[in-house]
Amino acid sequence: MKWLLDTNVVIHVLKDIRGGLANRLAGVDPSEVCICSVVEAELYHGATKYGAPARRKSALEGFLRPFASLPFDSPCVPVYARIRDRLEREGRVIGGNDLMIASVALTHDLTLVTTNTGEFSRIAELRIEDWNH
Repeated sequence: MKWLLDTNVVIHVLKDIRGGLANRLAGVDPSEVCICSVVEAELYHGATKYGAPARRKSALEGFLRPFASLPFDSPCVPVYARIRDRLEREGRVIGGNDLMIASVALTHDLTLVTTNTGEFSRIAELRIEDWNH
């Protein structure tokens, strides 16, 4: 695997299946792409929160099916702690879920695909790409 999709990328693709992000993703072997449990949780929360949850969940499940899902688990914890400590000392804190997503990417040596480059760029060792640009 090479790429970890952030929540916002999946949302963009689901909203615009013929858009630039969807086209870029279609050109990548699904075995090279994964998501993580934190992204899944955010996506399912969004599908449940807004109208037509059954339809949204079905579309989400269909989209996610080809991709492996990595957990935020014990190997990610020290990475999370180290980065959170540094960001807090620097006064550049990011959201807890984003920090967990970044920790999964770093633990598994993946590039995070996101449109939220401003927040994730605070983690110098994290490789990020915005497939919109």
